[in-house]
Amino acid sequence: MSNADDPARRAAALPSTVAGTTLDELVIKKSRFLTRIVHVTTVEDADAVVAAARKELWDARHHCVAMVLGTHADQQRSTDDGEPSGTAGVPMLEVLRHRGLTDVVAVVTRYFGGVLLGAGGLVRAYSGAVAQALDLAPLVRRSVLVELLVAVPFADAGRVEHVLRTWVAAHDSVLDDVSYGADASFTVLVPPHLRTTFDADLAATTAGSVEAIELGTRIASIPA
Repeated sequence: MSNADDPARRAAALPSTVAGTTLDELVIKKSRFLTRIVHVTTVEDADAVVAAARKELWDARHHCVAMVLGTHADQQRSTDDGEPSGTAGVPMLEVLRHRGLTDVVAVVTRYFGGVLLGAGGLVRAYSGAVAQALDLAPLVRRSVLVELLVAVPFADAGRVEHVLRTWVAAHDSVLDDVSYGADASFTVLVPPHLRTTFDADLAATTAGSVEAIELGTRIASIPA
């Protein structure tokens, strides 16, 4: 059975998101479509992005918006902002849905170029503007990971940290925190279906002297 067919792996998967802000421009028949794709976590954050676009590009007639929010992409909104109904916001939103994204807002600002595009042309333009910008945006995968605490004697800390950093890089995991004191402790986030593998590899690295303590689960972001 492939990893993609693993029920535990599918259960841990969540919609992806984007990092930071991505700006892009698409020109169609002299109309300019200026797109900004921004990572947000609340409606208020998304509204602030829209307000900033309106303020910066104050002389444009249309600032069309699509946003998807929530752990499972369960909050979705869009607006045509004066364009014919259904020709801007919804097509933009469909692109975000199709890409499997959440915690993202897309704002497309249009400067009219004097040539009418028609309803179909507008749908293609707005959806195309968002798709083109998303192709440039850094993608971040999100998963439910098991949080593990690994404590080792200080004398072994450097070797174990190197092993852990190598392991997480190869297994879609995260070394979330490193703390040095009398002993060293490492917080590692591991996909549930790899917990047994992690325990076995940790035992091999420490000759069975160290066991990971499970602290619970967390949603974590992993660069795609």
